[in-house]
Amino acid sequence: MAAWDLSVTVEDLGADAPPITVSVTSDLHIGGVILKLVEKSQVKRDWSDHALWWEQKQQWLLRTAWTLEKCGIQADAGLIFMAQHKSLRLGLPNGLTLRLRACFSGPVFRTVLGICKMLNIRRPEELSLLRPVEEKKKKKDKDLSEELYDLTEVPLTSVSRPCLYNGMPAHFADSLKTEKVYKMLSVSQPAPAPEAIAKLYRPASVVDKAHIHSRWLDSSRSLMQQGVQENDRLWLRFKYYCFHDLEPKYDVVRLTQMYEQARWAILLEDIDCTEEEMLLFGAIQYHINKLSLSEPQTMTSSPAMDDLDSALQGLEVKLDGADSSPQDMLENLTAPELNDYLKIFRPKRLTLKGYKQYWFKFKDASISYYKSKEESLGEPIQQINLKGCEAAPDVNVAGQKFCIKLLIPAPEGMNEVYLRCENEEQYSRWMAACRLASKEKSLADRLFQSEVQSIRSFLAMQQTNPNTHTDDSMSINTHSLVSPRYSKKYKVKQLTPRILEAYQNVAQLSLTDALLRFLQIWQALPDFGISFVVVRFKGSRKDEVLGIAPNRLIRIDLGVGDVVKTWRYNNMRQWNVNWDIRQVAIDCVTADCKIVHEFIGGYIFMSTRSREQSDTLNEELFHKLTGGHEAL
Repeated sequence: MAAWDLSVTVEDLGADAPPITVSVTSDLHIGGVILKLVEKSQVKRDWSDHALWWEQKQQWLLRTAWTLEKCGIQADAGLIFMAQHKSLRLGLPNGLTLRLRACFSGPVFRTVLGICKMLNIRRPEELSLLRPVEEKKKKKDKDLSEELYDLTEVPLTSVSRPCLYNGMPAHFADSLKTEKVYKMLSVSQPAPAPEAIAKLYRPASVVDKAHIHSRWLDSSRSLMQQGVQENDRLWLRFKYYCFHDLEPKYDVVRLTQMYEQARWAILLEDIDCTEEEMLLFGAIQYHINKLSLSEPQTMTSSPAMDDLDSALQGLEVKLDGADSSPQDMLENLTAPELNDYLKIFRPKRLTLKGYKQYWFKFKDASISYYKSKEESLGEPIQQINLKGCEAAPDVNVAGQKFCIKLLIPAPEGMNEVYLRCENEEQYSRWMAACRLASKEKSLADRLFQSEVQSIRSFLAMQQTNPNTHTDDSMSINTHSLVSPRYSKKYKVKQLTPRILEAYQNVAQLSLTDALLRFLQIWQALPDFGISFVVVRFKGSRKDEVLGIAPNRLIRIDLGVGDVVKTWRYNNMRQWNVNWDIRQVAIDCVTADCKIVHEFIGGYIFMSTRSREQSDTLNEELFHKLTGGHEAL
């Protein structure tokens, strides 16, 4: 074949250096071009991390065995020879900004894997990268330089679970500077000043929240393909709210960053909560801040002891099972049920009717109610199937109000039903049953008792303690523990005693237990885990909002903010994507395809994980479910 000249810019030679011209033929492979470039540059260094970037086509030429002809490269192709790993400014959930080396050539999914391995964050598939939201009114603060913690010298490890030294990964123990950074990653940061919270971007509406979620990067394309340049700033955040296999002894950084993301979601009003819940969140934050300053975070680093603990737990379970009598086993096999007098209310337009008391029976994920206990052997007044429902708390412990708000799927939308319980004990059992039913699980599920206990402990935390000691009232920074809405509503003198009252209920918790309890209450909020996307429904001319949750899609009426309809993933036969017009169709919904498609596929991928898989990750399956036609 005839030889022809190919000009390639070598980034490491500087911006002013002229391109290097090499003589090539169309059957020369990419590896041969790189070899000629290195020889002609006459620069002796390690070029193993470098590859060719085709600027016009916005793609990496990583298949070094492919020929120029197969790649479609001609003499006018503007190729750049550059490093695949470059420095990136990474904003973490706790507000720290790190400068580290990240892969710019592989899919973002693989880039996040590398970052999380270096930072010792397990289950990296739950996280992703997004572009930061531009903060307004920053002209006065331009002279304030951002504090960066440089980790560019820390190697990207290939080990799934790094070796620990003094409670931290060995690659962080090399210097005092990196040790300090790791401690900042694994310990909760002090509460910021209220003025700092007020300056941060807060979504004012569901549309604003959708604007944030539209900034996620495409997991199946590289950073370079999405216009990210060296030293650009990105955020690392938890994207999929399915927290799998959480082990405090291994997940110190993961647990801390998860807590920080939850804390800031509450402080910046990204997720709604009641006043009682906000005071409880403030009390737990105050407790965590105190413990973080007083006791160092420790981590068990003995795999042998961990294996022994697991073996002992397994043996304990077997011994417990051996003691059970045949009668107990028979009782466990029969489907349990709940029976109680409750009050029901169905809000309808132009009616002022209140709650009415009936005898309720809960069995097989459905509720039946009767006029009285004596009539429960006959036909019920109505039977309500709770599969796929939304169960939200409507509780005021001080006012002895224990209500359950149920949104039940119906052909025309969602039917609203309120159940009122007499006391905490009754509420705990029925709320736990409704939550399990919403996940299509019955009362026989082993999670029922733990769910009941979780609700009981949450209610106990909200009880006020008249014997509150206010010795700490001078040291508590009250307005840094609650969102700006409550900072404006109440003065410090009003908030401080109420937070300290709630603090008495959590003061005995250890640091790990306090973090887990905070996350547990966050996960129980009605709006937890919902990502919002602006969409347009078929036959509609106006934009609406689609909420994407770990187990369902939600249509939300922007006018009043109510849930109109729900689609559960396990009831969806399929979702169709038209890549030409970039639309995704689920029943009658059309939206920008990639964001919705990646969320749905990502959550379905999360549901395929199991503890038996250990740390192995099926990256190919993730790309098949989220990457669309490029992956196939």
